[in-house]
Formats: sequence, C-alpha cells, structure tokens
Amino acid sequence: MARIAGVNIPTQKRVEVALTYIFGIGQTRAETICAKLSIPENRRVHQLTDDEVLRIREFIDRDFVVEGDLRRETAMSVKRLMDLGCYRGIRHRKGLPVRGQRTHTNARTRKGKARPIAGKKK
Repeated sequence: MARIAGVNIPTQKRVEVALTYIFGIGQTRAETICAKLSIPENRRVHQLTDDEVLRIREFIDRDFVVEGDLRRETAMSVKRLMDLGCYRGIRHRKGLPVRGQRTHTNARTRKGKARPIAGKKK
C-alpha cells in the first residue's frame, strides 16, 4: 500500500484516480502530476516502482498544499472572517448560507433538520 501525504491510497486503482483520495488533489491536479512525472495513464498504483512513488511524494510536498495543512488553512480563513465580524463571518457563526442563497425555504444543508414552531397554524 502506497502512502502519500499521510494517506494510504488504494493499490488496485489507476494512479490518477488514487491520487484524488488525497484531500486537496482533484482530477485535474492528479492528471497534471502524472503528466509532469511521465507516469502512463493506465498504470495502477501496485505497479509503481518505489522510485516513482518517491517522486510523486516529493512533487506533491514541494508544489501543493494538501491534507492537514490545507484543512488548517481553510479553518483559519473561516475563523478570521468570524473574528472580523464581517457579514460572511456572521453567516458562518450562525450556520447559515454564506454566498447569498435564499433561506426562506431550502438551505437545509447549512441550517440542519427543520424544527417545528409551537402554535404555528398551517
């Protein structure tokens, strides 16, 4: 099992697909990594040599912010907005949609399960 950026990536999948298991690497970045390191697109993870795994690991560490660092960075950005008390920070604090979506109906993902209001007529 190959371990890259602190994540055990699945061995039976193609390299491009397996790299997307790392937080911060999507399909496009995975394709870019494979192209720059000249890894064939049909190669599976268990077919990689130790040298290729090492090259992938070093390339990701050098060029991308992934996993724990990226999670910490995004959390700090949200925390900064909340500390400033700006509109977006207040929306984050209240658990409401941040990017202008309506809340009269919908917004259930951010607001959570609907709670009934006592005494409200239908």
